[in-house]
Amino acid sequence: MGDKPLAMVVEDDADLAEIFSQALLSAGFETQMINDGRKALDRLAEVAPAVVVLDLHLPSVSGVDILQHIRADARLGATRVLITTADPSTAQVLEEQADLVLIKPVSFTQLRDLAARLAMTMSS
Repeated sequence: MGDKPLAMVVEDDADLAEIFSQALLSAGFETQMINDGRKALDRLAEVAPAVVVLDLHLPSVSGVDILQHIRADARLGATRVLITTADPSTAQVLEEQADLVLIKPVSFTQLRDLAARLAMTMSS
């Protein structure tokens, strides 16, 4: 691991995960892609990422459960959570727990610019 902040992309759509990962890389993050909710929880037990881009519909464990896990863990208190979902009604419910809710489709540029702003707020 370098000195770049870690961003974890938890998304089971491989194409989207790749786009999100590239966007975060270009915003100055080191990225890890995880395509399964259980694996995401296992990884969160080992690392405290600066940012988690979280899909809600995942195999094994839902994004909602992962979000609640992150918010309940003091070690992950500084982790910013960006939720990506195609479901606006779910997005509304989770808006208070997440740092940001993005309604799919999310573009590369949109995520890169948001991630760059997040990176700036983290380093200041």
